[in-house]
Amino acid sequence: MSNKVEIIGAMLLKENIKPSYARIRIMEYLLTKKSHPTVDEIYTALVKEIPTLSKTTVYNTLNLFVKSKIARVITIEENETRYDADMSYHGHFKCDSCGMIRDFELKGSAHDTSDLDGFLIHDKNVYYNGICPECLANGTQD
Repeated sequence: MSNKVEIIGAMLLKENIKPSYARIRIMEYLLTKKSHPTVDEIYTALVKEIPTLSKTTVYNTLNLFVKSKIARVITIEENETRYDADMSYHGHFKCDSCGMIRDFELKGSAHDTSDLDGFLIHDKNVYYNGICPECLANGTQD
Protein backbone atom coordinates (compact mmCIF):
# COMPACT_ATOMS: atom_id res chain seq x y z
CA MET A 1 0.00 0.00 0.00
CA SER A 2 1.42 3.39 -0.95
CA ASN A 3 2.20 6.04 1.63
CA LYS A 4 -0.42 8.41 0.13
CA VAL A 5 -3.14 5.74 0.44
CA GLU A 6 -2.14 5.09 4.06
CA ILE A 7 -2.25 8.81 4.89
CA ILE A 8 -5.68 9.24 3.29
CA GLY A 9 -6.93 6.07 5.00
CA ALA A 10 -5.78 7.41 8.36
CA MET A 11 -7.42 10.78 7.63
CA LEU A 12 -10.73 9.04 6.90
CA LEU A 13 -10.48 6.84 10.01
CA LYS A 14 -9.86 9.96 12.11
CA GLU A 15 -13.26 11.20 10.91
CA ASN A 16 -14.87 7.79 11.62
CA ILE A 17 -15.19 7.06 7.90
CA LYS A 18 -14.49 3.51 6.80
CA PRO A 19 -11.58 3.83 4.35
CA SER A 20 -12.89 1.74 1.46
CA TYR A 21 -10.86 1.70 -1.75
CA ALA A 22 -13.45 3.89 -3.54
CA ARG A 23 -13.49 6.45 -0.71
CA ILE A 24 -9.70 6.62 -0.61
CA ARG A 25 -9.50 7.08 -4.39
CA ILE A 26 -12.24 9.76 -4.38
CA MET A 27 -10.43 11.71 -1.64
CA GLU A 28 -7.10 11.27 -3.42
CA TYR A 29 -8.70 12.63 -6.61
CA LEU A 30 -10.05 15.66 -4.74
CA LEU A 31 -6.68 16.32 -3.14
CA THR A 32 -4.70 16.06 -6.39
CA LYS A 33 -7.11 17.68 -8.87
CA LYS A 34 -7.30 21.37 -8.06
CA SER A 35 -9.98 21.86 -10.75
CA HIS A 36 -12.76 21.49 -8.16
CA PRO A 37 -14.33 18.50 -9.94
CA THR A 38 -18.00 17.61 -10.31
CA VAL A 39 -19.51 14.20 -9.48
CA ASP A 40 -19.48 13.38 -13.21
CA GLU A 41 -15.80 14.30 -13.58
CA ILE A 42 -14.80 12.18 -10.58
CA TYR A 43 -16.93 9.26 -11.74
CA THR A 44 -15.57 9.38 -15.31
CA ALA A 45 -11.97 9.52 -14.08
CA LEU A 46 -12.28 6.68 -11.56
CA VAL A 47 -14.73 4.22 -13.18
CA LYS A 48 -11.97 2.98 -15.51
CA GLU A 49 -9.98 1.89 -12.46
CA ILE A 50 -13.00 0.87 -10.33
CA PRO A 51 -15.54 -0.72 -12.72
CA THR A 52 -18.06 -1.30 -9.91
CA LEU A 53 -18.12 2.41 -9.03
CA SER A 54 -21.47 4.16 -9.49
CA LYS A 55 -22.33 7.84 -9.60
CA THR A 56 -24.47 7.22 -6.52
CA THR A 57 -21.38 5.98 -4.65
CA VAL A 58 -19.43 9.07 -5.69
CA TYR A 59 -22.31 11.35 -4.69
CA ASN A 60 -22.83 9.62 -1.31
CA THR A 61 -19.09 9.60 -0.59
CA LEU A 62 -18.80 13.32 -1.33
CA ASN A 63 -21.81 14.04 0.89
CA LEU A 64 -20.14 12.05 3.67
CA PHE A 65 -16.92 14.04 3.21
CA VAL A 66 -18.84 17.34 3.30
CA LYS A 67 -20.79 16.29 6.40
CA SER A 68 -17.48 15.33 8.07
CA LYS A 69 -15.97 18.68 7.04
CA ILE A 70 -13.08 17.19 5.05
CA ALA A 71 -14.46 18.55 1.77
CA ARG A 72 -16.70 21.43 0.79
CA VAL A 73 -19.28 22.13 -1.87
CA ILE A 74 -18.42 24.86 -4.35
CA THR A 75 -21.39 26.42 -6.15
CA ILE A 76 -19.98 29.23 -8.25
CA GLU A 77 -22.65 28.50 -10.87
CA GLU A 78 -26.22 27.69 -9.77
CA ASN A 79 -26.43 24.68 -12.09
CA GLU A 80 -23.04 23.23 -11.21
CA THR A 81 -21.91 21.61 -7.96
CA ARG A 82 -18.19 21.13 -7.51
CA TYR A 83 -16.12 19.81 -4.61
CA ASP A 84 -12.95 20.99 -2.89
CA ALA A 85 -10.84 19.14 -0.32
CA ASP A 86 -8.90 22.29 0.61
CA MET A 87 -10.64 23.30 3.84
CA SER A 88 -8.53 26.42 4.44
CA TYR A 89 -10.34 29.75 4.19
CA HIS A 90 -9.87 30.86 0.59
CA GLY A 91 -11.84 32.23 -2.35
CA HIS A 92 -12.59 30.89 -5.82
CA PHE A 93 -12.33 32.63 -9.18
CA LYS A 94 -14.05 31.16 -12.26
CA CYS A 95 -13.12 32.29 -15.75
CA ASP A 96 -16.26 33.08 -17.73
CA SER A 97 -14.45 32.17 -20.93
CA CYS A 98 -12.58 28.87 -20.35
CA GLY A 99 -14.32 27.74 -17.14
CA MET A 100 -11.08 27.36 -15.15
CA ILE A 101 -11.52 27.69 -11.39
CA ARG A 102 -8.61 28.95 -9.33
CA ASP A 103 -8.21 29.31 -5.59
CA PHE A 104 -7.01 32.60 -4.18
CA GLU A 105 -5.89 33.61 -0.71
CA LEU A 106 -8.12 35.81 1.41
CA LYS A 107 -6.37 38.33 3.61
CA GLY A 108 -7.76 38.51 7.19
CA SER A 109 -9.86 41.64 7.66
CA ALA A 110 -10.86 42.03 4.01
CA HIS A 111 -14.04 40.11 4.79
CA ASP A 112 -15.15 41.56 8.10
CA THR A 113 -18.34 39.91 9.35
CA SER A 114 -18.68 41.82 12.61
CA ASP A 115 -22.25 42.83 11.68
CA LEU A 116 -23.10 39.11 11.99
CA ASP A 117 -22.15 38.97 15.68
CA GLY A 118 -24.47 36.54 17.43
CA PHE A 119 -24.95 34.44 14.28
CA LEU A 120 -23.65 30.88 14.01
CA ILE A 121 -21.79 30.73 10.69
CA HIS A 122 -21.39 27.24 9.24
CA ASP A 123 -19.56 28.15 6.05
CA LYS A 124 -18.01 31.15 4.31
CA ASN A 125 -17.61 31.35 0.54
CA VAL A 126 -16.16 34.04 -1.68
CA TYR A 127 -16.73 33.63 -5.42
CA TYR A 128 -15.47 35.86 -8.20
CA ASN A 129 -16.18 35.54 -11.91
CA GLY A 130 -14.30 37.22 -14.74
CA ILE A 131 -11.68 36.50 -17.40
CA CYS A 132 -8.39 34.78 -16.54
CA PRO A 133 -5.04 36.18 -17.77
CA GLU A 134 -4.63 33.38 -20.33
CA CYS A 135 -7.99 34.15 -21.99
CA LEU A 136 -7.25 37.88 -21.88
CA ALA A 137 -3.90 37.27 -23.59
CA ASN A 138 -5.67 35.23 -26.28
CA GLY A 139 -8.22 38.01 -26.84
CA THR A 140 -11.09 35.90 -25.46
CA GLN A 141 -13.35 38.05 -23.31
CA ASP A 142 -16.81 36.44 -23.50
